[in-house]
Amino acid sequence: MPRLIFDIETIGVDFDSLDEKSKEFILEFAKSPEEEERKKEELCFSPLTGEVVAIGILNPDTDKGAVYFRDPMGKLEKHSEKDIQYTPCISEKEILKEFWETAQLYDQFITFSGHNFDCPYLTIRSAINKIKPTRKLMGYRFTKAQDLHIDLYDQLTNFGAIREGRRNLHMWCQAFSIKSPKDDGVTGDNIGQLFKDKKYLNIARYCAGDLWATKDLYEYWNKYINIK
Repeated sequence: MPRLIFDIETIGVDFDSLDEKSKEFILEFAKSPEEEERKKEELCFSPLTGEVVAIGILNPDTDKGAVYFRDPMGKLEKHSEKDIQYTPCISEKEILKEFWETAQLYDQFITFSGHNFDCPYLTIRSAINKIKPTRKLMGYRFTKAQDLHIDLYDQLTNFGAIREGRRNLHMWCQAFSIKSPKDDGVTGDNIGQLFKDKKYLNIARYCAGDLWATKDLYEYWNKYINIK
């Protein structure tokens, strides 16, 4: 069946742009200036206080993919690097439309922690942008829905039974001697600053790195762990 790996990159909204009640709610349990700052940095993790700046897709059978990424200035051109097509988009809405138009062509999806993060984030941000998904990616995790969506984090930890800590792709890559995109010096924590610095292509390339790492992790899991 046609399979698609996908990954998203997000940023938080400007804290000062939020209404006073929302600010109060976000900082409610912060007990120090440092904790307040951390809460602001975590805005990117919620689809209510963040937005999508890149979505990467990769067909693991053809090793061809694409990254749809935000370029608010509209100055970058579509181009390809190492079988990944980089497509700049003016808005988040355009990114989401590109993703769902492609997603409807596939029958199985592969992610790392997609059930917890990518899928609900994409679904909610799409609703906010008045876009209806073309695939139901948020099915019940413990049934045959796994045939539609293979979440490698769920599979590797037996749905959280293995307490390895954070949902960290880098740690799993290190354990299985797989190249991690973090090896090049960029992490998900840098995305917000990269966006502020207008380094949009850097974000897109980092997203592509996550795609290749997820593909290699999937192949490792399928070869040595997945018992059919």
